[in-house]
Amino acid sequence: MKRSFIVLTHIGFWLCYLILVIIVLAMRFGGESNVAEARILSSVQIIIFFALTPSFIAFYGFYFFVFPKGFQKKNLLLSSLYGLLISLVAGSTGFSILTSSMGGNCFENQNEVTPSDIIIFMSFIGFITGVVALVIKGFIQWFEELRLKESLQQKNHEVEMALVKSQLDPHFMFNTINNIDILILKDAALASDYLNKLSEIMRFMLFETKSDTIPLAKEIQYIEKYIELQKIRTSNLNYVSFSVTGSPRNYPIAPMIFIPFIENAFKHTTNKKLENAITINILVTNETMELVCINKYNAQAPLKQENGGVGNELIKRRLQLIYQENHVLKITNQDNLYSVLLTIKHGKI
Repeated sequence: MKRSFIVLTHIGFWLCYLILVIIVLAMRFGGESNVAEARILSSVQIIIFFALTPSFIAFYGFYFFVFPKGFQKKNLLLSSLYGLLISLVAGSTGFSILTSSMGGNCFENQNEVTPSDIIIFMSFIGFITGVVALVIKGFIQWFEELRLKESLQQKNHEVEMALVKSQLDPHFMFNTINNIDILILKDAALASDYLNKLSEIMRFMLFETKSDTIPLAKEIQYIEKYIELQKIRTSNLNYVSFSVTGSPRNYPIAPMIFIPFIENAFKHTTNKKLENAITINILVTNETMELVCINKYNAQAPLKQENGGVGNELIKRRLQLIYQENHVLKITNQDNLYSVLLTIKHGKI
């Protein structure tokens, strides 16, 4: 929500509040004629200090303190305690300013009204205004979250569509199918196994990515199948090193968070004869899940994104939308090594 709209909302509230005060004043003196100017001025001062001071203090106390410290955390008991305390402070402060400005004689003719009664009533006014502040702040927060969710869904859609194109682009599909076709003549059982892996990859891409989260174990299964299909293209048994340290359990992860970095590693490592050309490790601890992906490349051939691939900026944007400050991404490129280190905290999606 734009800052200007928030400012206008506050201005609109206080204008409505002042109009209400004016209506009260009009009702107070509307039926009287020849009202002394001093009496009107005194009443105006009383109503302004009586109504505006505690309301202003309570409104912004609730807005900036009660909402983030208690209400937003769904702690109703703490919110109530903070709210009552701020309301009493607002009422006491308003009473002090009122009596100081009026010389302490503003209620001298009201024998049945005690200072405690006045403070309680002013605190009640402040509390009502504070509740309105919570409603306004809640609406603004809800609107911000709604807009963020829509933005996230849009970015997820863009990334998922880009990833589908990347995974199912003609080069990858034709090379894989062609390799499986050649393998059929040599080892039909192994070719069938690879064909099943390709089928499972396509099923994963088309169905699993529609969820907001998937188990980390499924993401790892997809990575394993993808690596196996890439290995068909080389006879170098040590071309890729893949390992998982720790237990994935049922930790949730946004679908296809790790995969784009692994895809890019294969795309930019063109020499299939290199030993340990690509090293991939997934480390799972009680607090985090971590991807380490390192690939060797030819410095004479500059890194570039293939058609249909997913750029780092789009990947970073998606990470920021989903995990915000709960992830760390470090990318280094030196000595013919391209290294990616991505750390994500558990349960922070």
